[in-house]
Amino acid sequence: MEKSARAAIAPVLFAVLFTTAITATNAGAQGAGGRSVTQGLATKTIDNLYVCPAKVANYRISAVGTISSQDGKVWTVPAETAFQTGPKGPDLYNECTGVTPSKTAEVSDARVPVTVIDPDGEVITGYIVADNYFEFYVNGKLVAVDPVTYTPFNSVIVKFKAKRPITYAFKLVDWEEDLGLGTEINFGQKFKFYQGDGGLIARFSDGTVTDSSWKAQSFYIAPLKNPDDVIEKGNEHDTTKLGRIHPHAPAPGCEDKCFAVHYPIPANWAAPSFDDSKWPRAYEYTDEDIGVTSVKGYTNFPELFDGSRWIWSLNLVFDNLVLARKTVR
Repeated sequence: MEKSARAAIAPVLFAVLFTTAITATNAGAQGAGGRSVTQGLATKTIDNLYVCPAKVANYRISAVGTISSQDGKVWTVPAETAFQTGPKGPDLYNECTGVTPSKTAEVSDARVPVTVIDPDGEVITGYIVADNYFEFYVNGKLVAVDPVTYTPFNSVIVKFKAKRPITYAFKLVDWEEDLGLGTEINFGQKFKFYQGDGGLIARFSDGTVTDSSWKAQSFYIAPLKNPDDVIEKGNEHDTTKLGRIHPHAPAPGCEDKCFAVHYPIPANWAAPSFDDSKWPRAYEYTDEDIGVTSVKGYTNFPELFDGSRWIWSLNLVFDNLVLARKTVR
């Protein structure tokens, strides 16, 4: 090719490459690591994951659904879980199974099985309460799933054998009654399309507790009047302007027309090798923030949770699917 021809083509080629690069960048922002937006109710695919065998107050059905986003992806709401296949966490307190000790002195972990992560590790005992559902992983291995997906509120004992460094990881779900909207019925106020809230507290015998030293990232944010209410500040999904806790987070008023923002979960998020250095820190919340001052599965055992804090991502109300991690060395 002659020099003059090459000179003429060069600007065109540069423009094409530059445009391709920009397109690829935007595709990445909206694709594998970026947001997807849905609106309205999902289609129910599972009527109820858990049936409480006892008659208790505040039992709620835990349905599952799917919904398509504007970019053609299909999302499971409120989350894909291992509830149907994973090991159920042994009860610390569970009204559905009749395990209801009134104080720490009545609790025994003698029959709690030990999940072996490292044969030459130490046996660690942990106590967990989640609002509403959790999956607990140690060094990438699933140790326990919450035996009650939604409500009544319960608590769990776990035992595992591991050696340091230990990566603790939780998948946390604030369940919903209006699938795809992130809302439920508030029976106290007779209010439908009410956004609930989440929360996790845990304490382990190796001295590990939940607090702001953990990392916590949100992956499903709803209900939203406008998806632009989620502002991406680096890797943090900021919805501070909507209010972060009740009663400072009013309902958006869009009811069954509300939007939701979704982010894909990394395949190896629970593994020790996963880099969570760019994830936001966890935020600490009080018992009053979470609304657990009368939850017996927690308040009956202050000694078991001593020193631990309730944690969640930035927004306790609008963040419905959260992953939390901490590596202990």
